Amino acid sequence: MKQKTQYLCSECGYESVKWYGKCPSCGTWNSMEEFREKPSVTTRGTIARDDRRTRNKPQNLDHITMGEEVRFHSGIGELDRVLGGGAVRGSFVLVGGEPGIGKSTLLLQMCQEMCREAKVLYVSGEESLRQIRLRADRLHISSPNLYALAETEMDTILEETDLLEPEILIVDSIQTVFRPDLNSAPGNATQIKECAMMLMQYAKRRNITIFVVGHVTKEGTLAGPKMLEHMVDCVLYFEGEKQVTFRCLRAAKNRFGSTNEIGVFEMTDRGLREVSNPSAAMLSGHPADAPGNCIACTMEGSRPILAEVQSLVSKTSFGTPRRTANGVDYNRMVILIAILEKRVGLYLAGSDSYLNVIGGMRLDEPAVDLPIALAVASSYRDQPLPEGMMAFGEVGLTGELRAVSAAEQRIQEAVRLGFHTCIMPKQDLGYLNIPDSFEVIQVRNIAQAIAAAFAQK
Repeated sequence: MKQKTQYLCSECGYESVKWYGKCPSCGTWNSMEEFREKPSVTTRGTIARDDRRTRNKPQNLDHITMGEEVRFHSGIGELDRVLGGGAVRGSFVLVGGEPGIGKSTLLLQMCQEMCREAKVLYVSGEESLRQIRLRADRLHISSPNLYALAETEMDTILEETDLLEPEILIVDSIQTVFRPDLNSAPGNATQIKECAMMLMQYAKRRNITIFVVGHVTKEGTLAGPKMLEHMVDCVLYFEGEKQVTFRCLRAAKNRFGSTNEIGVFEMTDRGLREVSNPSAAMLSGHPADAPGNCIACTMEGSRPILAEVQSLVSKTSFGTPRRTANGVDYNRMVILIAILEKRVGLYLAGSDSYLNVIGGMRLDEPAVDLPIALAVASSYRDQPLPEGMMAFGEVGLTGELRAVSAAEQRIQEAVRLGFHTCIMPKQDLGYLNIPDSFEVIQVRNIAQAIAAAFAQK
């Protein structure tokens, strides 16, 4: 039977029967790669009688039995928080991140606790067995239930897994494994797609938990395919700058828990260490009486985190002012600068504006609009904001402040860390157990917020 030729986009996974110079789906040039589908040799008339007995059959939804959900606890509280309480048996989890960010270290540390209740097979396509042992010794990881395999051929990996029968399988990484019957190199979109499909089917058929490591490109997307995210049950992104010791673990997709939780780690010479109090860690070294600084309170799932937003506004030397944002959305920063110029009267069109979030955090919540605006106004006026003051609130295009959720949790976190003033949108707080020494200033628009902030000096 003749093989069917198709073309697959290496960026978004778009399939086509003909080649395009530009992908019709994502618009990327020269990303269409040729692959040949292996024809199926099994026809309806040649299905074995045993296959008819073992293949899946339709079941009435009411007759499907609900067993108890079994979760493996990793022993790492921050990881369990992001997973929704632990890794579910039979789930397929993808851990993505830049090379060298700490993905392999995190998964190897996870094995120490999981090996107490399950057998774990760690498959590495990038390191030899000696290298894995050296890293395990450095992290003080040792268990009779932890097995290592250095292999890249997909069929061999599954054969060894069948013989060992582990409850947890870790593949590091999906870019290195391959199927020899496919006419493409390892790391190719076709290889990644087919190998991931085999692992997904194996996880569901054998009811074992599989963790797969996937590297990301310089654009921040999973190398090769976005299609991997549709196959797996949970997508975890390990984020952070290599020059900064803090790392953030986020869930972009989770079929067994929330996608709003984050885990915070610190990279040390002995591996990753959990940061149980991220707010205190992010605010360490906070300068006193420095213009352009404002403390923001953002909600990451059910956890309030205080982060320091810094801004630098200086007169531009060119015709077009420069805008740079690190840790916040660039377009959002540009909108807030336009609001400050239009609604407050700050002449920022002739000034360069730089924005940074300390500690490598990325703040995407609308509640950080007000701290960003206050930091920019403070740097523009060259006047520091009062010490011990924090803020949160969403800013509209007309300059009004919109209420945000979880106001009580944010205020309680500020009280716990010793802050005494909070500027926030005007909203019904109801009954809050706030100390008398803590002052809550409620304002209706951005102009009132800036006036109230500098009136505290």
